[in-house]
Amino acid sequence: MKLVLPRPPLVLAPVAGSRHFGHALMLVMCGITWLFAHWAVAKPVAIWRWIDILSEGLVVALLSLWLVQLRASRPAGRVTTWLCLGLAGMLMGGWADLMDEFWKLPRDYTLLLGMESSFHLVGMIALTWGLHLWRQEQLALNAMRSGRERAYREHDQIDRLTQLGDGAYLLDQLRRQQHSGEPATLVMLGWADLPALSRQHGLAEADRLLQATGPLLLLQLRPGDLLCRYAADRFVALLPAADRTMADDLLAALSAHVHPCADGRTRVRLESCMAHAPLGRSEDAEVQLLRLVEQLR
Repeated sequence: MKLVLPRPPLVLAPVAGSRHFGHALMLVMCGITWLFAHWAVAKPVAIWRWIDILSEGLVVALLSLWLVQLRASRPAGRVTTWLCLGLAGMLMGGWADLMDEFWKLPRDYTLLLGMESSFHLVGMIALTWGLHLWRQEQLALNAMRSGRERAYREHDQIDRLTQLGDGAYLLDQLRRQQHSGEPATLVMLGWADLPALSRQHGLAEADRLLQATGPLLLLQLRPGDLLCRYAADRFVALLPAADRTMADDLLAALSAHVHPCADGRTRVRLESCMAHAPLGRSEDAEVQLLRLVEQLR
């Protein structure tokens, strides 16, 4: 039976501190429409260019969708604000361009005639600045997630509980490492008595321990190393050009950990276990992982 997770509610991030950014855009679009209706001359239906109307209407619809997707997928902040302002400027320019298909502005109204290009220009400048800030943000996030991603990202291969790569992501990375030909060590770690913790304190407490295990091991990794969750309660570290000392350090970090339970009173020290082996270049990566799983049983 396939597990279907409930969809989270659609929450739009505030722009420039305001959650009514969308309402403000709609008011501006209504104002642009009123300007055309009040000052321009309506074009006869016979001379409407339906291809232009369809294409420009589609541009407006796509820009609106991009704005909603952006606000629904990002937290509030400077980057979100500038990206949204840039898209909003382009949206207003696209809307004015669409209105121009239904009304003809007299030549005397120079300011209104330049409205389309002005909105587009201001929007593209704001979007460019937002993309610059977004690049700086991504560089910071890349550095923070270096032990989780190793310069390769697939959002659908991230384990939801630990925010580490899952088994499929790990296999992709192992095959990339094999293809590079550089030596590497595989280290599999886990908690030997995790089932006992689940029986005594519940599954939620076991999940909290697994969540804490990821950051604990990441602190021991070097730049270029990779940590993934594998086989539910196992963690696998890919360590290029590493010796036995690195594996022992990871095991020592787990062994020294004392887990504070959610009740605020109980602290549990669990027994950790480890298996390690050099990553073979010719043997299938999944077979090597299964061999490590058998060693830990």
